[in-house]
Amino acid sequence: MAALLLVLLLAVVLFGVGFALKVLWWFALAVLIVWLIGFLARTTSASGRRSRWYRW
Repeated sequence: MAALLLVLLLAVVLFGVGFALKVLWWFALAVLIVWLIGFLARTTSASGRRSRWYRW
């Protein structure tokens, strides 16, 4: 009985980790798309040089 509970607990933990990793991959993809859009859509300044779209 204890072995069955241990296997079920392991399955639940692995399912949770797999779900969390999948969510993190989708989040990373969304951040990458936003970064690419910002990088490609940056504006040019009055002097003709391209300026940064972020404030680092």
